[in-house]
Amino acid sequence: MNHHFPRYHLRPLRGYLNDPNGPVLVDGVLHLYFQSRPTTDTSTPVQWGHATSTDLVTWQLHRPAMTPVPGGPDSDGCYSGNVIATPQGLMAFYSGYIEHKRFQSVLTARSLDGGFSFGTPTQVLPDPRPDDGVVMFRDPFVWYAEPSWRMAVGAEMEGERPAVRLYESGDLESWSLLGNLVEGERTHIDGLDTGAGWECPQVVTVGGDDIVVVSPFAHVGWQGSTVLSLGRRSVQRVDHGSNFYAASVLRSSPHGPIMFGWMPEACEASLWRKRGWAGVISLPRVLGLGSRGELLSDPVPALSSLRVDALPADSAVTSSPSFELRLPHVSGTARIEFGPRERLEITVDLVAGLVVIDRDHASVDPRAHRGVMRIPDAFDEARASDAVRVFVDGSCVEVFTSGGRVASTRVYPSSPPPWSVEAPAGSYLHHLGGCTVVPRRSDEG
Repeated sequence: MNHHFPRYHLRPLRGYLNDPNGPVLVDGVLHLYFQSRPTTDTSTPVQWGHATSTDLVTWQLHRPAMTPVPGGPDSDGCYSGNVIATPQGLMAFYSGYIEHKRFQSVLTARSLDGGFSFGTPTQVLPDPRPDDGVVMFRDPFVWYAEPSWRMAVGAEMEGERPAVRLYESGDLESWSLLGNLVEGERTHIDGLDTGAGWECPQVVTVGGDDIVVVSPFAHVGWQGSTVLSLGRRSVQRVDHGSNFYAASVLRSSPHGPIMFGWMPEACEASLWRKRGWAGVISLPRVLGLGSRGELLSDPVPALSSLRVDALPADSAVTSSPSFELRLPHVSGTARIEFGPRERLEITVDLVAGLVVIDRDHASVDPRAHRGVMRIPDAFDEARASDAVRVFVDGSCVEVFTSGGRVASTRVYPSSPPPWSVEAPAGSYLHHLGGCTVVPRRSDEG
């Protein structure tokens, strides 16, 4: 297996993966769906891939739970949405893609087998009318807010005005438009493009506040992938890295609200097409609320159960591409030396309250993207004993800080392990237990 391939991040062995969709708990088992194609040919219609977990760190892959219906309202792709539990079973709400249509239609489909497959879809919302002023319309998110069901749909209005449309229903069949849940204009906040439209909306209640999470998007002049949280007191980045998009939220769990995201590739398409796979689901994150109304993220506690050792990391060597690095609350730089002229640097600056992630020299392959990321307001010793927890898994890197901030990125060192690690005194390296993603069973086809 190539050393870029993740061992404990979720993805199938082959194909193109993007948005996570509809995490839902059924009798203590988490079902997570995701946009999936069996090959890296992105013209192939999207299916809903499917995996289950009882602990959020070990995953069983299954056959796709939803595939496009030939001649149906999703014949060119089952796009993003979410799943809810009802007394009659699970219901998926999602966008059905037909290539020649202006809008992706909002569809619903039921599962009668506990979430392993979904039946024939039907359209539950009319497409926007020409006089509605809607340019983009997709990605429904349904939740219950006493005394009725609510649905948020991502939108772009004329004039590059991003919005989330809000609907209400008493029976999940007839829906009424209430207006825009949130809206804005395309602008820049701290250098961040807020987008002409907002897709993949999620609504989550954290600390008594309702937070809307969106993925900014634009047809023209759009670069990068990021996620914003729109609270009543702030607009904030959810992830400070270069590779986190299309967040999907489980509103309630024994740990609290949980978020997943898509970690897209950070290399030229020629690299991932050749190797036959692209896209990874992020580690699940427990959400909290900061003093300014911003979302905070922490790795789920169960990730610690994967540790098989604890090595001082002031000078260590790892023979595995999958490990955790813990850094103490001291200023300094941790270096992961992949090979000659290849390294990743993570700098802790307690005075500035900053973590700097430098992947400019992480690969000698010219197809690999580069860049420096900064996590501000990074530390809070009262919340966590480690200043930084770095999860490296092949090409995936996720950096969590004691202040509840996180950055996700991708690196592509040409040199396979062994890799050397040099970090400030008091740092520890943990190798993490073997592959935690189990391929689907042969009897599932």
